[in-house]
Order: sequence, then structure tokens, then C-alpha cells
Amino acid sequence: MSLDAKSKTPLPWVNVIANPHFGCVVSESGSGYTWCENAHEYRLTPWSNDPVCDPPGEVVYVRDEETGEFWSATPAPAPDRARYVTRHGFGYSIFEHTGNGITSHLRLHVDVEAPVKFIMLRLRNESGRARRLSVTGYIEWVLGDLREKTAMHVVTELDGNGALLARNAYSIEFPDLVAFFDIENPQRTLSGDRTEFIGRNGSLRRPAAMSRQSLSGRLGAAMDPCGAIQIPVELADGESRDFIFRVGVGRDRQDASRLVARFRRNDSARASFEAVQQRWKRLLGSVSVRSPDPAFDRLANGWLLYQVISCRLWARSGFYQSGGAF
Repeated sequence: MSLDAKSKTPLPWVNVIANPHFGCVVSESGSGYTWCENAHEYRLTPWSNDPVCDPPGEVVYVRDEETGEFWSATPAPAPDRARYVTRHGFGYSIFEHTGNGITSHLRLHVDVEAPVKFIMLRLRNESGRARRLSVTGYIEWVLGDLREKTAMHVVTELDGNGALLARNAYSIEFPDLVAFFDIENPQRTLSGDRTEFIGRNGSLRRPAAMSRQSLSGRLGAAMDPCGAIQIPVELADGESRDFIFRVGVGRDRQDASRLVARFRRNDSARASFEAVQQRWKRLLGSVSVRSPDPAFDRLANGWLLYQVISCRLWARSGFYQSGGAF
């Protein structure tokens, strides 16, 4: 399913990407939210339930370090003037954009078993000259049902691998779970302070952090929590580079660190995506329908089955109905 995101639809085109214990909702603007175990009781990032404004809680920014100009890799919240194309598939969503001489390809998917979400960004320099850029991944921590209730309890820190960890020990249902946000890059800077990142009276459309050269490294307790990681990048003309952010949850701090180390391995993201494709090919290929209406066949032989399994059985979530239960 493909959509030119410049022509905004009255309601979002939403894809629910999930395994039985972990998943995310993604709209055509790129926003959505991620959860673990229960889509109502343990949201990692905010659920807006607002299909009109569709505010994001997860963003990837690209910035030109020479001019200071920046834009989001998805149509929200800081779109470039050029065209975006959104493609929802079985178990993944893709956002494509070409502007300012840079082509970006952002793909989201969730591992078939582990509670890990991959945000895979590929940048290609087509400007005809060398470029100095930065890539910034940003998420707002919830670790409960509503950010307004949980923000005061969320504590951020680094683990031994350099991943950003977050925990809400006051969660009634899931006090031991530890969330993480990670990318493997020794030059990265980071922050766990949402107020500092956005700025006073600011917004994700023009966050204060995009006017600075790096992030402050502020982590800890008693702050408005977020997860932000920034990576500098230099691209020669015609060169491409991949950036793989991972969002996930461990049963405890040790398990979170184990997941970080496991999915940092070479080709782990590619192998995970191939497993997702094979799972949905096997599940959706079990039933085949032929009728006089090709449009009905296309829905019945793919999208309807996929939506029932991913959205209603595994995720138990979507716009208007993020209950997390049957």
C-alpha cells in the first residue's frame, strides 16, 4: 500500500506492526507509538488517539551541518518542501524522500520474536559535492499508559554498551522492565532531557536541539524524559550510509543489555527483516481466495488477514481502540 504523503488523507493510513508481545502503530505521516506486552498499560512512547493532528512521539531528523537546515525523514513533524512517499507492507513501513540533494529511505519493522523495533535509515548523497550532515533519533518515553502520569518516575542512564536505558520502577504492572534506545556509533552524543531538546515553548517541528552542534549528555531522574541520539556523518558525492536505531525492552537491566549486544551484531537487522517477510508469507499464504472482483481478492488474500492477526490478535491496538486486551 503506497501513499504520496503530500496529499493528506482525512484519516491516517495506519499500519500495525507487531509480534505477540511487542509492536508499534505507524501512520502515513511517520508518527505512532510503540508498546511492550500490553498496548495500554506499557507504552514506550505516546499514543495520541488524534487522527487529525497525528502528533509524533518518535522522530528521525537529518541536518545539514554547513547551513543548519534540517528536516524529518518522515512527513511529520518537520517536513521538507519536497515530496514524501509512504509505503505500508506486511510487517514493515517505508518512508522515501529526496530533497536538498539527499535521498533518504527509512524502514520500520519489529523482530518476529524479540521485543525490538528497528528504525533503519539509509542516506545517499546526490548533491554533486561532499556533504557534512547529522542524523538525530528522538523518542519520548512513557513506560506506562500516559506520559503525564509516568514522566516524573522515569529514570534514564547508560548501560555498559553505551545504550540509553529508561525505567519506570513505579509502574504497577511492569516495574522491572527496562527499555532501551540504541545505535552503534562511537561519535554519537545523546540526551535524556525532553525540555532541553525541544526548548521552552518549542515543538518537535523546530526543536532547540537542532540549532546546536551536539547533544548535552544529560541523563538521570527528575527531568522530563526522552531519548535522543545524534550521529555526525560525512558523505562523499554518490556515497550511501546506513543508520540503524533500535528501540526495545528487557525483562530487567541485564536482559536489556543482552538484547542490545545481540542486535548490534553484523547483519542482525537484515536477518530480522528477512524473518519478518518469511513469517508473513507463510501466514498469509495459508488461505487463497478467488472471486469475480480482483479488488476483493487483493484484500482477502493479504490485507484483511494481516490486519486481523497483527492489529486485533497480537497488538490489540489502533486509533480509537488501544485497549491492550481482548
